[in-house]
Amino acid sequence: MSLPLPPGEFAAYLFDCDGTIVDSMPLHYVAWQRALDEWDCAFPEELFYAWGGRPTADIIVALNEQHGLAMPVATVVERRESYYQELLPQLAAVPEVLAHIHDAHQRVPFAVVSGSTRASVTASLDTLGLLDRFDVLVCADDYTRAKPDPEAFLLAAEQLGVPPGSCLVFEDTDLGIQAATAAGMASVRVPQPRER
Repeated sequence: MSLPLPPGEFAAYLFDCDGTIVDSMPLHYVAWQRALDEWDCAFPEELFYAWGGRPTADIIVALNEQHGLAMPVATVVERRESYYQELLPQLAAVPEVLAHIHDAHQRVPFAVVSGSTRASVTASLDTLGLLDRFDVLVCADDYTRAKPDPEAFLLAAEQLGVPPGSCLVFEDTDLGIQAATAAGMASVRVPQPRER
């Protein structure tokens, strides 16, 4: 299955990481399950995908509110990250997106715009030998307003020195597509694993 691009010439490609470049969402879900089991906290798979693109810390705060829990946010973030790192050897790229990365590399600059931590993004891209393809990484700690706010995409465009209207965004979540649209950028929807 190929991933058609919208018409036009683009001066930069901005990629979400998890579920877009790397087929990591199933692994992230396993890591979440393991971390949350320690606090007996349910996180249904449908909700996990619905909340795709939200920073890890925000998800823990929301789960605490939803379940009347007091999970320590920093501890759960660390545990979830640790479990994800253990699962990295199973990681694969999303083939349709990888084809565009190979095709456009060195023709247009690339940025990653992710709701994940820099450690997680770097580990994922490094595992697949793709880290050196990206000129800019904008991760959860680099901005204050998460997707669907356009802040992260606008920051990436600024760091690349490319006007927002000349950027093409690759995203797998509704929040990400909304953020790209709010930034004035064209976008490509990457099907989630269950949609492929």
